[in-house]
Amino acid sequence: MSMMKEFKAFAMRGNVVDMAVGIVIGGAFGKIVSSFVADVIMPPLGMLLGRVNFANLAVTLKAASGDVAAVTLNYGKFIQTAVDFVIIAFAIFLVIKGMNSLKKKEEAAPEAPPAPSKEEILLTEIRDLLKQK
Repeated sequence: MSMMKEFKAFAMRGNVVDMAVGIVIGGAFGKIVSSFVADVIMPPLGMLLGRVNFANLAVTLKAASGDVAAVTLNYGKFIQTAVDFVIIAFAIFLVIKGMNSLKKKEEAAPEAPPAPSKEEILLTEIRDLLKQK
């Protein structure tokens, strides 16, 4: 089998395609959460903490000199990224928890016992007739 055919067989398997779709949707979800944190959560939180813009929180390690930019430790951006992570992790937790609860419901639902065969029905009728005599 040629390398191209092997790759096509690999790429067209259901799991690979599902994974690719999940990665694309996850990337878009990550952008939405990042915007939510940076544009909706952090501004009010900054106001509560004394009009602090978290994106601008940094410690200057070396001041700028001439054409060389300052070396800074941007801990405000790190805080925003950490909040992004917590929200994404919580959302994934909720999705997995929902999937697991659906799985448990499927496992917990007992299957109906199979209908008795014609022989069993006939034997039951014979037994009942014998009991009556």
